[in-house]
Amino acid sequence: MLKKDLNLRSPIEKIIGIDNITNSNFGAVLSRAGVGKTRFLVQIALTQLLNDQKIVHVSLEDSMGKINLRYNEGYTNLVDSIGYVDPQKAVRLWDDINLNKVGISYNEASFDTTKIKDYLKSFTKAQLPMPAIMIIDGLNFDEEITDVLEDLKSINQEFSISIWFAMRTHRDEALSKEGYPVQLETRNELFDKALFLQPVDNKIQAIVLKDGNKTNQEYLLEPATMMLADQDI
Repeated sequence: MLKKDLNLRSPIEKIIGIDNITNSNFGAVLSRAGVGKTRFLVQIALTQLLNDQKIVHVSLEDSMGKINLRYNEGYTNLVDSIGYVDPQKAVRLWDDINLNKVGISYNEASFDTTKIKDYLKSFTKAQLPMPAIMIIDGLNFDEEITDVLEDLKSINQEFSISIWFAMRTHRDEALSKEGYPVQLETRNELFDKALFLQPVDNKIQAIVLKDGNKTNQEYLLEPATMMLADQDI
């Protein structure tokens, strides 16, 4: 019951729809540095963990320790959004679902899509369920990365795994006529889901850039927790 309650409180349920997360080839969460891309992606991943799915979080910026800390904080924020939850029950649930999370830390020099493909093949060889989604955080979309994205597209198709990216934008860059930052505009055809996060007053505004009939919808998030600003306990 707690798993269901937590997912119902998740900002992802309202903004994307939990059943809609894995119905994508490539998804992207865009913002300038420090706004909350990674924390939002963690909330996406947590919905899948709470659905007893495996997830893979690949970071080119953070250590394994920092990746794990982000998930601990994200889970705590989700639990706290409900109100009172038996602390022992919350800890037992976290210990259970956390087993389905794999964090992989690279730097730009060591990042290799072949390693990712080989890792996913290990699930097939062992006849284990494939992870539902892969988060890739820290890929530099200001550089020419066509080959990398093509390789990841191939992985997406071969293993039927949805891949969600953190995509860093910049404060002074003009948007396209569709409202896309240049990092998305130049690769628009690859992505079927995209959200843009930006500070507005003392909140974070989440704008759905691409996602079928949800496109152009807007939501407000609390900067400290990434929970919906208009959600009462």
